Amino acid sequence: MLSVNDFKPEAVIVGAGEFPSHPIPLKWLEGCQRVVCCDGAADRYLETGMPIWRIVGDCDSLSPENSLRYAPIIRRFADQETNDQTKAALYLHGKGYNHIAIIAATGMREDHTLGNISLLIDYMRQGIDARIYTDYGVFIPVSGNASFRCPAGTRVSIFSFGATKFRAEGLRYPLHDFTSWWQGTLNDTVNDDFSIEADGDYLVFINYEK
Repeated sequence: MLSVNDFKPEAVIVGAGEFPSHPIPLKWLEGCQRVVCCDGAADRYLETGMPIWRIVGDCDSLSPENSLRYAPIIRRFADQETNDQTKAALYLHGKGYNHIAIIAATGMREDHTLGNISLLIDYMRQGIDARIYTDYGVFIPVSGNASFRCPAGTRVSIFSFGATKFRAEGLRYPLHDFTSWWQGTLNDTVNDDFSIEADGDYLVFINYEK
């Protein structure tokens, strides 16, 4: 059964979006031995004084000073067909780390936000268990049937990536085969757990408890 708090990431990817202030995404940084910053996101992250393990990307936005100072932990990938978040996820995947929390992936650039979130489906299809944590909730990619644990009254949204035969228990509003992304939004739980049945892939967004 999936939940917001029970995830055990082997690594954390830090993007260049809004840096979180909520305790849930921040707790993944505490004691994490593998914090990977996406290119220029390292400039801001290094100002926090928290430890960093790798800087991954094409490194076109990393400051010259940090490019020189942190050269031993920089991993450059010039591929322009993938963004820096994907470069970081694939780098970790290649090292055998497949349970990944991604923070600072949203905000500031709405186009990047949509792209970063949708990429979770691609990662899942490659065997990577990655989630995006924001200051408001968590995006979880799912394939097929899944169960979730969260208090009754939790706000939940579902985004279909071609999935069909939707059915749910524990949600206020019934699910159906969506033809647009918005159609699965603005639901909420009526029990302390809920389940979804479907054929195919979809994203679940679960808001944090208030």
